Amino acid sequence: MSRMVHCKKYHKELPGLPAPPYPGPKGQEIYESVSQQAWKDWQAQQTMLINEKQLSMANPDDRKYLQAEMGKFLNNEDFEQAEGYVPESE
Repeated sequence: MSRMVHCKKYHKELPGLPAPPYPGPKGQEIYESVSQQAWKDWQAQQTMLINEKQLSMANPDDRKYLQAEMGKFLNNEDFEQAEGYVPESE
């Protein structure tokens, strides 16, 4: 049985990540409060932002931007989306 967390993105108990996605306190915070589904959804959003804005993970400013957007996404705040992106209807 997988570990359950109260997901701060979806406000319900969901399966948690198998390991922290980052080293240090930020990774531990995500591990304890973000579900596998929310992390998967963030990774898809992150990929769209990297592609649309032609971000480079070698650039510290681009990494800082993505971390800020990740925080907004996971905390249900307004976050940037790729232009022209239309989410699938459920």
